[in-house]
Amino acid sequence: MLEHGGRLRAAAQRYGIPLADWLDLSTGIAAEPWPLPAIPLAAWARLPEEDDGLEQAACACYGARQALAVAGSQAAIQALPELFPPARVGVLGLSYAEHAHAWRRAGHRLLRLDAAAIDAQLDKLDVLVLANPNNPTGERFAPAQLLDWHARLRARGGCLLVDEAFIDCTPEHSLAAHAHLPGLIVLRSVGKFFGLAGIRLGFVLAEPGLLASLRERLGPWAISGPARCVGLAALDAASVGARRRRAAELQRQGQALAELLRAHGLNPAGGTALFQWVPVLQATVLYDFLARRGILVRLFAEPASLRFGLPGDEAGWQRLQQALHDWQRSASGALRQALHKEHA
Repeated sequence: MLEHGGRLRAAAQRYGIPLADWLDLSTGIAAEPWPLPAIPLAAWARLPEEDDGLEQAACACYGARQALAVAGSQAAIQALPELFPPARVGVLGLSYAEHAHAWRRAGHRLLRLDAAAIDAQLDKLDVLVLANPNNPTGERFAPAQLLDWHARLRARGGCLLVDEAFIDCTPEHSLAAHAHLPGLIVLRSVGKFFGLAGIRLGFVLAEPGLLASLRERLGPWAISGPARCVGLAALDAASVGARRRRAAELQRQGQALAELLRAHGLNPAGGTALFQWVPVLQATVLYDFLARRGILVRLFAEPASLRFGLPGDEAGWQRLQQALHDWQRSASGALRQALHKEHA
């Protein structure tokens, strides 16, 4: 399996720091979980029933016509490639790696693209898979551009798949309202924005035939009863005001994180409300520097870069600020020593 952020136990073991003493900024998941509703005993004791209104609530929340609840968007990412005949599939060179992994495993031919090359290369593809915003770079694609690419693909019987796991704070950029169109698939996640990754809940928005095929492949009871209860509460129309307030607050925190990083010589090249992406030549060294202080971030090898998630409280912000201050002083000291040696 591929490695992901959030492997806190492995980091605790490697660095010899107790689990409770870590500040985990590695996942891009909202640090404050959405308030949990009271879960009735029947949700634990009975098999889940799919006519509870969960998918209708998702449609109302996202502005879609049809939805299928899945055990996190990861479940759909793994299953969807199995529904397609052998295809030429375009993926970004740096994106959520599970997409490429799943399409390759299903026997499809992958073409890795830079975002700037998509338009020129589109006619070579049967399927284009994008995350919008992209993870980890934060790169965004305008809805009009995505719909144009979808139309060109669909004209040849192709498909556009858009993973919107990080779009909840900017819903105006979503393609959910268009997801009923043949050849367009949109994935939404409850885990990121709501800070509820542990319940494993997401949605596939697409035309009815594809959703029926996916439902058949995933089988019965894909979502647990308790997860359905939590999802209903989070997506309920009565929670729209709370969702808007959360989106505004996460946007504010995302901007604050970008400013904090820039103030310490780390310039984000992109990001979302939930994370900032920083290409830096010394990524591995900085990753280790922070980890030795009990701060876990997400390390990427190519290009050398780090993804920073949001601290969950004021103590976490202060702790990150102090660590970045220590890093800046350490890096400046190393540079001064190198220059001194060079001119000695």
